[in-house]
Amino acid sequence: MDTRSSKFVVYVALAFVAGFPSLVFSVPVQKIYGGDFDLPIIDKPGRGSVMTEAIIDVPDHYTIYDLDVQINITHTNVFDLQLFLKGPQGPRICLNYFDALTEYDIYPNYINTIFDDEAQLLIKDGAAPFTGRFKPHGPGQLEDFEGKDTFGSWRLQIYDMWDWDYGTLDSFELIVTIPEPATAILLTLGAGLIGPFKSRRRP
Repeated sequence: MDTRSSKFVVYVALAFVAGFPSLVFSVPVQKIYGGDFDLPIIDKPGRGSVMTEAIIDVPDHYTIYDLDVQINITHTNVFDLQLFLKGPQGPRICLNYFDALTEYDIYPNYINTIFDDEAQLLIKDGAAPFTGRFKPHGPGQLEDFEGKDTFGSWRLQIYDMWDWDYGTLDSFELIVTIPEPATAILLTLGAGLIGPFKSRRRP
């Protein structure tokens, strides 16, 4: 391949990348933060409600493209619980709650429950132990965190609204999707195309 042909290949490749940026910039990468907690959930002490708070400290700076939340809770009656997620810079959204007058029931546990705005089923229309993916039951949505920085303290806040039951937060994870940085891909592409061009120029 002569010099002119090599330059042509490089230009065509760069034009292809420019014309189809989603192939380079939209490859999703997932980062998972959190894990096991084994945190007792404080029962309502007769008047008002007490918050149990689990904190995940994220040390990385990423821009959130999508956010899901996975929990495991062992509890005698999860219909007593109200669940909220608060980000480091806000907002604070409700993942799930039940109206004691119209939605109350008696069933235990959240098992491998993933809150996902793209899920087909709203969490309030599911059945305990809510295994699988469910849309949060607002106010607020997980998409409210999109475009924000991951860095800082994320808080899962749990309110037990009634007496005479007990439980623990077994695990809490943030599943963060970010766009893959394009730098490595572009450098690899450039090295692969320009390498032959440079080798052809050697005397």
